[in-house]
Amino acid sequence: MQPSVIKLTRMTEAHTEAPTHYPPSAAFAATANATAEIYDRAEADRLGFWAEQAKRLSWATPFTEVLDWSEAPFAKWFADGTLNVAYNCVDRHVEAGNGDRVAIHWEGEPVGDARDITYAQLKDDVSRAANALTALGLSAGDRVAIYMPMVPEAIVAMLACARLGVMHSVVFAGFSATALGARVEDAAAKLVITTDGQYRRGQAASLKTAVDEAVANQPSVEHVLVVKRTGIDVDWTPGRDLWWHETVEQASPEHTPEAFDAEQPLFLLYTSGTTGKPKGIVHTSGGFLTQASYSHHNVFDIKADDVYWCTADIGWVTGHTYIVYGPLSNGVTQVVYEGTPTSPNEHRHFDIIEKYGVTIYYTAPTLIRTFMKLGRQIPEAHDLSSLRLLGSVGEPINPEAWRWYRDHIGAGTAPIVDTWWQTETGAIMISPLPGVTAAKPGSAMTPLPGISAKIVDDNGVELVPGADEAEHVTGYLVLDKPWPSMLRGIWGDDERFKDTYWSRFAEQGWYFAGDGARYDADGNIWVLGRIDDVMNISGHRISTAEVESALVGHSGVAEAAVVGATDATTGQAICAFVILKESAHGGSDNIVDELRAQVSTEISPIAKPREIHIVPELPKTRSGKIMRRLLRDVAEGRDLGDTSTLVDPSVFEAIRASK
Repeated sequence: MQPSVIKLTRMTEAHTEAPTHYPPSAAFAATANATAEIYDRAEADRLGFWAEQAKRLSWATPFTEVLDWSEAPFAKWFADGTLNVAYNCVDRHVEAGNGDRVAIHWEGEPVGDARDITYAQLKDDVSRAANALTALGLSAGDRVAIYMPMVPEAIVAMLACARLGVMHSVVFAGFSATALGARVEDAAAKLVITTDGQYRRGQAASLKTAVDEAVANQPSVEHVLVVKRTGIDVDWTPGRDLWWHETVEQASPEHTPEAFDAEQPLFLLYTSGTTGKPKGIVHTSGGFLTQASYSHHNVFDIKADDVYWCTADIGWVTGHTYIVYGPLSNGVTQVVYEGTPTSPNEHRHFDIIEKYGVTIYYTAPTLIRTFMKLGRQIPEAHDLSSLRLLGSVGEPINPEAWRWYRDHIGAGTAPIVDTWWQTETGAIMISPLPGVTAAKPGSAMTPLPGISAKIVDDNGVELVPGADEAEHVTGYLVLDKPWPSMLRGIWGDDERFKDTYWSRFAEQGWYFAGDGARYDADGNIWVLGRIDDVMNISGHRISTAEVESALVGHSGVAEAAVVGATDATTGQAICAFVILKESAHGGSDNIVDELRAQVSTEISPIAKPREIHIVPELPKTRSGKIMRRLLRDVAEGRDLGDTSTLVDPSVFEAIRASK
């Protein structure tokens, strides 16, 4: 059995002269929503703390029981309470006198295509959509598939479903017809909501065509509701297909929301990268909305005058929790952008920050590294002084990118909240609190108040931080206590739910996140990525994220991906695929040797890559994740697996040519 605790030379920071801790400024801390005292309250009475957070919401029937864990791992939170999720996100803000507040600054990809939507307008739009869905025969418990770009109608559709107790299943609009069809079939969706097409890098591309293919021979689908977005021609099936503007926009804006049980299913979300039968994660209403609202308020330090921007797509859980339900439940003003970050040019995100005076910006490390690759002159061409808080989500962020983000987008002062969570957890679990935490670049730091997480060995024994900074204490990240926004199952497959998430540490009753993690000497958590991204090199567990971070710490490297390839001597050997910065091309002929030496120095000679390939691009999904599984196929000389979720499958021709 491989050792669960290993000791390696601690990774040297990319900038040895840079601070290792970044505390908030006194001015930021003085007005922060969360103070250190919140940790003490949660520790003293965890369930009482969550009851307090749930009271941020409006309950039609107040709950009396916080948690029922008697049928673990199936939780019930606030089960005897009733509420309406859409009412909490829209109506109550209008009733409080904030109807004129802008809910959404919507920016289309074509420059100049923009709309401001107030909470009063959003309430009317959601009510119309709810009435239209009711007229189409939808009722509580039914399922609706939403396959749309980032247009306001997509958010309206989600909220209309929530208003009716109908489960929505949002499918990322970049997925294929086959992927959409599998999700429609698994959910037995009665309705699909889509657009005629979407804009991508200035071009209008059809979505309706994919829907037509996906719903062919799907007996559950009764109607396809289509928003006219691009005006391109589409095929039409009379009786089944309906235009949004002829159906929803003609409905009454008067609708009285019904209160549902807190455990009423709210949505299905299929995890990306699944094979075979799709894996539909089920989330319910009261617990999910409680933690979405709480975490959004405290992690992002939301104030009434903030302009918040999460750059995710609603096709992913980040879009569900931190574009729709968290922000709107808190009554904030936010930016929603339809297009790609470089359309029509690489200045687009920064133009939008300037235009709306964005104060909080939440994005992915992949995009941050893209901006690094483009060069600091891009953000420096803009007035970004409105930004007061930055966030990172989606994968561990390497310290080099963390510091670049703070220095060149956050003016060297904005706190960064590096958030760890999953589709399954529903909301942020581990993160700095920006007014409290002295953040370390690359570390998600500690669990949020009310959340309990541990790093354990193969036998479930909790590990402890190393005695000094020279030690890495590495193991498995588990969640040992239930939390409000936790998944309630896999749609239609309770056994798969238990086997996938609860069997690894069944004796202890812990949720296994599937991620490796390590403690540093201060007890902070460094998430190392999926366990299958933790390599076993001569019996030592080394994470791909650590090696990638060391490589990107080299001044000539823009991005790196690392995989473990089978090796007859060491079990696995490290293979790296590296993109160089423009400034490094044509530079040192010895850069591969320099990179090997850097990894050896920063981590350990054990972690020195066997192979380093300089490549023009890395294979990524449409959500920006690097497909390491396919890189392993390349490293081991196998035929490629499924490439259907890649943005550009042809990238492998260039990668193979580099080998």
